[in-house]
Amino acid sequence: MFLWEPVTKKQPIARLTGHQQLVNQVMFSPDTRIIASASFDKSIKLWDGRTGKFLTSLRGHVQSVYQISFSSDSRLLVSGSADSTLKIWDIRIKKFLLDLPGHGADVFAVDWSPDGERVVSGGKDCVLKLWRQ
Repeated sequence: MFLWEPVTKKQPIARLTGHQQLVNQVMFSPDTRIIASASFDKSIKLWDGRTGKFLTSLRGHVQSVYQISFSSDSRLLVSGSADSTLKIWDIRIKKFLLDLPGHGADVFAVDWSPDGERVVSGGKDCVLKLWRQ
């Protein structure tokens, strides 16, 4: 992956390397301080949003990570995986926080409610789930 600032520079700011397999999704946190990437290599990687410097890998899924979503305050990240679970990660300490099992198959879609109180997920099992804190 490359971090670009195309308006002011012709060269990339940084090359973000480290994933061993296909990257499924990349997104900035709402405060733009963190870039998160989800991959078939079963990991989520975090990068500095300004410099592209690698910060850490979040590991816990046992199969491919399909999708990620930041809470609106940038403090939490939810991930959905082929292992049929969602995981909540605390971005401040860069650690696993909570496991949300319950889907019968791959979890393809995850998102936070705007107030940060709920997570919604959808999966290959044709089920839409709403999770509350």
